[in-house]
Amino acid sequence: MFYCFLAQGFEETEALAPVDILRRAGIGVTTVGVGGKVIIGSHKIPVTADITIDEFVCGSDMEGVILPGGMPGVKNLYASQGVLDAVNFANDNGLYVCAICAAPMILGRLGIVDGKKATCFPGFEDELKGAEVTGEKVVVDGKVITSKGAGCALDFGLAITAQALDEQTAERVASSMQCR
Repeated sequence: MFYCFLAQGFEETEALAPVDILRRAGIGVTTVGVGGKVIIGSHKIPVTADITIDEFVCGSDMEGVILPGGMPGVKNLYASQGVLDAVNFANDNGLYVCAICAAPMILGRLGIVDGKKATCFPGFEDELKGAEVTGEKVVVDGKVITSKGAGCALDFGLAITAQALDEQTAERVASSMQCR
């Protein structure tokens, strides 16, 4: 199971496009509301999370975490000890740690991208401490998957799918959505 954390001010496309793609591929994904069940995105779109951070428990069903960008969403994610615990748990246990837009800064602050290739929204590169910042749309380095922003959200979701399952499934989903 992947867990996508939604905090007030998250970027809707960066959260919901990957969630949609993973679910189309048959990958379990649960949205986690940080600060409540209904979370308002950066473009004032309310989204009802599957569970709240208070209901979330790190466990054996976890395959990885997904952190969408958006401001102040990323700041609110970083302010949540529950989110930081989940990200560290995923990283410490060899699970997927996925972040898009400004959210890779959380990985930088936690030391997760140190010695890895990564990307982020332009202007946040200095936050990726110890990383080789590539500037590519999506970067996969082991179990760490990063992406630049909303325009890359489909590619981000497809990259997660390719890593979690296989490239053929990602291509099938992309084709069914007319992405490629």
